[in-house]
Amino acid sequence: MLRESFHNHTWRCNHAENTERDYIESAVRGGMTKLGFSDHAPYVFENGYYSGFRMKPEQIQGYFDTLEALKQEYKDKIDIYIGFEAEYYPKFFGKFLKLIADYPVEYLLMGQHFIHNEMDRMDSFHASESVEKLQTYVRQVAEGLSTGKFACLAHPDVLWFTGSKDIYQKEMLIVCEAAKKYNVLLEINLLGVRDGRVYPNPDFWEVAGQVGNTVTIGSDAHRAADVYDPKSYETAMGIVKRFGLNCVNAGEMIKGGHWLG
Repeated sequence: MLRESFHNHTWRCNHAENTERDYIESAVRGGMTKLGFSDHAPYVFENGYYSGFRMKPEQIQGYFDTLEALKQEYKDKIDIYIGFEAEYYPKFFGKFLKLIADYPVEYLLMGQHFIHNEMDRMDSFHASESVEKLQTYVRQVAEGLSTGKFACLAHPDVLWFTGSKDIYQKEMLIVCEAAKKYNVLLEINLLGVRDGRVYPNPDFWEVAGQVGNTVTIGSDAHRAADVYDPKSYETAMGIVKRFGLNCVNAGEMIKGGHWLG
């Protein structure tokens, strides 16, 4: 059963619904024991650029105030954790870490929705047969994992590559080996299952199985009803069994000791 999920969003990202309490109640009804919130992290860019799919820096305090209060209120029913889902943007990553340093961040997920530094809008989720784009994604993700700040790589197979399977797997081998080297979990993403997206990608998970990566499952909920998602979970577990993956509960990322403030 889906007992733990550490990939869940809030209304602050501008593309999610319901309240934090609604998410928690959904998890409790499903019999979940741990729930992590990892909303799209605030980033401060340059030249006035702002991406509208993440919380604003001025919302950080409210994010923690709300969730810390709910953590106490529900402490006898479920354990609540607070983190962020963030891209690794080399030019701005140091500033991002300074921005969140004074808050009780318990974990970071890497979710590489864009490559380079976002402003050029080179995203990961539109179909492309560009080997250069694939290689850029791989190099940037591997470098981000090497920072030691990320406990989990969310939807590692988000990049939609339409070229050769052999090339794809050769490049993704670098990601899988980096995740294993730096003790970072790989996430099988339930939003991809629910929405019928290009991920989870069996070609990726075949490589992860060969490398021997440790994986977990994340709801990636953008509405309360999707926090506890047993149907998609069963599909994800089918991937685990098919490729002989070592699947652990999401709470293991807290034990990993990556981001501790």
